[in-house]
Amino acid sequence: MKVHYINSAKLSLSKIEEIISNSYQIALSDEAINNIVSCRKYLDSKIKTHDKPIYGINTGFGALCNTSIPDEDIEKLQENLVKSHACGMGDEVYSRIVKLMMLLKIQALSYGKSGVCIETVERLVNFYNNDLIPVVYQLGSLGASGDLAPLAHMTLPLIGLGEVYYKGKRQSSASALKELQLNPLKLKSKEGLALMNGTQFMLAHAVEAVLRARKLIANADKIAAVSIDGYDGRIDPFNENLHKIRPHKGQIETAKNIRYLLEGSQIIAQEKKHVQDPYSFRCIPQVHGASKDTLAYVESVIETEINSVTDNPTIFPEEDLVLSGGNFHGQPLALVMDFLAIALSEIASISERRVYRLISGERGLPPFLVANPGLNSGFMIAQYTAASIVSQNKQLCTPASVDSISSSNEQEDHVSMGANAATKLLRVVANTERILGIELFAASQALSFRQPAKTSTKLQKFVDDFRKSVPLVQNDIVMYEMLHKAEGFVRAV
Repeated sequence: MKVHYINSAKLSLSKIEEIISNSYQIALSDEAINNIVSCRKYLDSKIKTHDKPIYGINTGFGALCNTSIPDEDIEKLQENLVKSHACGMGDEVYSRIVKLMMLLKIQALSYGKSGVCIETVERLVNFYNNDLIPVVYQLGSLGASGDLAPLAHMTLPLIGLGEVYYKGKRQSSASALKELQLNPLKLKSKEGLALMNGTQFMLAHAVEAVLRARKLIANADKIAAVSIDGYDGRIDPFNENLHKIRPHKGQIETAKNIRYLLEGSQIIAQEKKHVQDPYSFRCIPQVHGASKDTLAYVESVIETEINSVTDNPTIFPEEDLVLSGGNFHGQPLALVMDFLAIALSEIASISERRVYRLISGERGLPPFLVANPGLNSGFMIAQYTAASIVSQNKQLCTPASVDSISSSNEQEDHVSMGANAATKLLRVVANTERILGIELFAASQALSFRQPAKTSTKLQKFVDDFRKSVPLVQNDIVMYEMLHKAEGFVRAV
């Protein structure tokens, strides 16, 4: 069994993908344990010797920050905080993303700036390793005081409340804890706030979106190359000289990749009657490349956030400081998630335009990509579906980050709406995977009409792998089954 030790070393997106994909167990390193224990020891001492209010420790929260709490009620304060803030609604968050939330929360707490007890972090580790997944809902976070509502739902099972998925069954957390022979935790001062403050709901969605976007954009180049040969396109727009004089990194990379994928193709090498291709083919390096550059920037922001402390207040034992600030504000994430949604939507938009060209009866291809059009409608409505999804993506790309609604009696008077940016970004990711599946379905069909001329060995293998799931269409078939298989193929390869 592979184990990842939580420590202060940078946790990269690639490492997270490795941990999740290979079902690693996690454990706290000696360094992390020392950080957590030392910080808690300092906080306990601070509470005993400090005679002034410390926000969130012996005061109320939000607009109630000036309300002092008696020492005997400090632990009850934390329990009440979790219960009252668990106000999530809407669809449930996927278990994979909730598990990411727990991993990211453990990482953030391991730096020893949050004042939690070691037993609390170890309990989160226990939940993670036993696949005990809290039930969390998508709606409720403003993305500013941290993801309060969803993180409260993640925290409830620690104290024996709320619901979880355990061994494939949805059940009360109390019953799952009993099965694991665990007692509910009694949260001490600051702990409820530390668990619920933070950006881990937004961040988990962002991590999931980026990991899928990496694969999606790589597949977009392959699928576009199949479309180029299916449409009998030209190689000229991918010539290295063109891209040297406009040297955006993603553009250069895309043109090079297309040349590599089409290397050895008989179709691309044959003489063309047309002197230019439409923009959806000719401008693949510029459009795909811009989205790649966007993804690279987004990844840099996400990786910074993964390795950050985002709860409040924050504790600095070495400096004898407890500071109340705004590291929980989700603006850095909200902005880049909106940006990534736009970038991926453009991958989908140009893909749908290539589908339209492939079915339009141009360049020797039959209308709607079937040998007997009229009797058969072929890919006519598959393009409708792609167009519908592209339109929805445009609607989803209205930025969430430009919105703000004041809350908590004006104490929290600017919010990021990063949680909404997060959930709609994943919808754009899924939609773009669907559209690329439709393009591959159509492009592979178009390619069959170019025989006996052959595409490149690389692209033929890609199409052959696709054909194991999705057959060539000779006459009309029930299309939705094939579209779903095409989507599944794009998501899996």
